[in-house]
Order: sequence, then C-alpha cells, then structure tokens
Amino acid sequence: MARSNSKLTNFTIISVLVLFCSSFTSTEAYDPLDPNGNITMKWDVMSWTPDGYVAVVTMYNFQQYRHIQAPGWKVGWTWTKKEVIWSMMGAQATEQGDCSRYKAALPHCCKKDPTIVDLLPGTPYNQQIANCCKGGVINSWAQDPGNAASSFQVSVGAAGTTNKTVKVPKNFTLKAPGPGYTCGPAKIVKPTRFVSADLRRVTQAMMTWNVTCTYSQFLSQKTPTCCVSLSSFYNDTIVPCPTCTCGCQNNITQPGSCVKDNSPYLAAAIAAQKNSYTPLVQCTQHMCPIRVHWHVKLNYQDYWRVKISITNFNYMMNYTQWNLVVQHPNLDNLTKIFSFNYKSLTPYGTINDTAMLWGVKFYNDLLMQNGPLGNVQSELLLRKDTDTFTFDKGWAFPRRIYFNGDNCVMPPPDAYPWLPNSSPRWTVSLLPIVAFLATLTFLFSHP
Repeated sequence: MARSNSKLTNFTIISVLVLFCSSFTSTEAYDPLDPNGNITMKWDVMSWTPDGYVAVVTMYNFQQYRHIQAPGWKVGWTWTKKEVIWSMMGAQATEQGDCSRYKAALPHCCKKDPTIVDLLPGTPYNQQIANCCKGGVINSWAQDPGNAASSFQVSVGAAGTTNKTVKVPKNFTLKAPGPGYTCGPAKIVKPTRFVSADLRRVTQAMMTWNVTCTYSQFLSQKTPTCCVSLSSFYNDTIVPCPTCTCGCQNNITQPGSCVKDNSPYLAAAIAAQKNSYTPLVQCTQHMCPIRVHWHVKLNYQDYWRVKISITNFNYMMNYTQWNLVVQHPNLDNLTKIFSFNYKSLTPYGTINDTAMLWGVKFYNDLLMQNGPLGNVQSELLLRKDTDTFTFDKGWAFPRRIYFNGDNCVMPPPDAYPWLPNSSPRWTVSLLPIVAFLATLTFLFSHP
C-alpha cells in the first residue's frame, strides 16, 4: 500500500512539473499590468451583393501601452468556401492570386489565404474610408485613443447572401509587423448598431463577428528586447544591464550579430538587413536594442528626484510613438515630470503604482536609431510618504519596466546600489574606528 501511495505521489509531482513547465512555453498571453489588453478585429456586414456581401473590418487596439508601429500591421485569414475579394477600400491584398476562372472583370484577390495591408498616408480620397491609410500604424489605447483603431472595407464574392449561407473566415493571423499575436476563432455576435450624427436614427449591421488577438512577448522574439541599468547619488557603483541579457557577442557561431559604432562595415550591415525585422545592435555587453537607465538623482526633505534615460542601440529602428511603463510604489505621489507625458495606470483597481510615460509630440516622441540623437531622458519629482519611504534595500528602484509593451530585464536584486550605512563593508570598516575612539575617550576620562 505504501509503495502504491509513493507511485501516486511521484505521478502527481511529475504532472505538476509538466503543467508548470508548459506554462512558460504556452503561446497564451497574459500581461499582469494590462490583463484585459487585446486587439479585437470586428467584421460588420453592411450590405448584400448579388454573390456576397460588403463588410467593414475594424481593428481596435484595446491594449493600454502596446502599439503597432511602422511598417505596420498585416492581417490574414483563410476563406471557408471559394470566396474572392472583388474590391477593397482603405487597404489592399498583397497578392492577386490565380483569377484565371474569371473571364471578364477580375477580382482584386482570388487567394484562399489573402494577406491584407493598410494603405499609406496620401492615398486618394476615393480609395479611403474612416480610420484607414495610416501605413498600418495603430496607437495604444492609453497613449492616443483617437488613433487606436484601423479600418478597411472589403467586397466579398462567391460567399452567400444571407446570414445563414455566409461562412465566417478562419485561421486569422495578425502580424505587427512581425510575429507575436495569436488570434482566436471568429465568433458571431450581436449585430453592431450605428447612431447617426444627429442622434435621431439608429441602423445596424446585417451580421457581425469578432476576432480577438492577444500578444505574447515570447512569440514576438525569443530573446528580451530591453534591459535596465541602475545608479544613485549615494553610491558610486553603476549597476549595468546583466551580461548577455539579449544575446552574446560571438563572431564564431553568430557572425554579424552586432556591429561596433565606428566599424567601416556598418553601412553594409545595415543595407544587408534592410528588409529584416531582426535588430542590428551596437556591440555591448548586454546586446539589447534598448537600455533604460534609472538614476536616483537627489534627496530633498519632502521630495526625491529620479532621472530616466532611454538609449537606442538598434541601428535598424527609429522608435516612433514609443512608451515606457514603470511600476514603483511611490508613483502615487508623483508631483512633477519633465519633458515626458504621463498617465496613471491602475491594473490592480485602486493601487496606483504604475505609470505610463511617452514623448512630447514633435519634441522627443521619436527615439532615433543608434547615434548622438539615439536617446531621450526626463526627470521625475516624487513626494515622500514618511510611512513607506526609504533608500534602503533597493526600495528607490523600479519593480518592473516595460518598453513598447515588452518587459525589460532588471539586474539581480543583490546587485542594486547599497546605502553607505547599510553596506557590510562599511560596517566592518567602522568597527576599528569606533573602538579607537572609545579607547581615547576612556583614557582621557581616567587620568
């Protein structure tokens, strides 16, 4: 009986370990600072045609701080039957496909699995619809809710002309512009209702279905994309990003993995990776495209001051509409911020310990690629809470930092700058001095 229980216990432990390990390789996305964030793709069938329907497709970015930047989104799906795309407005299919079965007017796209891209700014007005033609760029919900959606219109043929004969597409994909998003199946929902501008008339779609896409940093890139370094006024130690955070310099196994800033081959390396989404980074110990530096700068009686610097080491990328998310318990008493925009995020209800920071438009909202202009910086002034404030044990440093929605790697806690009066070495060095002073006091007080 005891042996049987032992086997059962071992089996239980193994099962738990399998589930535990599989949670790290799962493609499901969950962001504790944005638990409800997703991109929802809504299809509204607006009218029927002789052999199909006309639909308006709108992508809503409900993510608080993760956006889609240039060169923009790509959307794909697989038709259930033999549908074709007769025409589009606000977007286009990247390939027409085989339309040889049509003798007269040719469809816009006959592929079974079309790929759709947004049109560029400056597109003629007769090819536009509302919320289109931004080059595939969709801003995040918290940063710019007015530009957190993208739309296009598609006329579908050979599809069915009633709610019962139309089959929703399947196998939806969203690239932004690389991998990272996983889309679920289309779900038919209650038809969307539209209210007229004068609020006196309501119309509705013939049919509506939604597709939800969630983001996984692991799917987007197998290695981290940013790291954090630390320093403070009370300690000369600068804690760098951990070595090999985003990769290692190894010209033997990975030639061309990084390029030195003054290398004569820099221009050739950039040209060779022109159409690649893989970062080409400056050779550093951490090898990350982005480094965020947090410096505890000054200490006042009632306030303390922090300087934040973001440096771009990626030769291939100008980060437009960048943003930074910082989690720290004293952010509920943020008094002043210089040269960045600020928005409080409350992922845990009433706990206000998370801030979203981004650049001021036309000033520092563009983080240029590696070079003299490849950094932005700001300072935060925070009011002290006497019940919780301390410089001891790394309290003044952030708990978590995201850049453009990706979690940045922090240094290990035991490497944080120590307060001088809490350093073991400082305590040891004081002992002989204290003993010496005590001896002198004793000798002078006992003549």
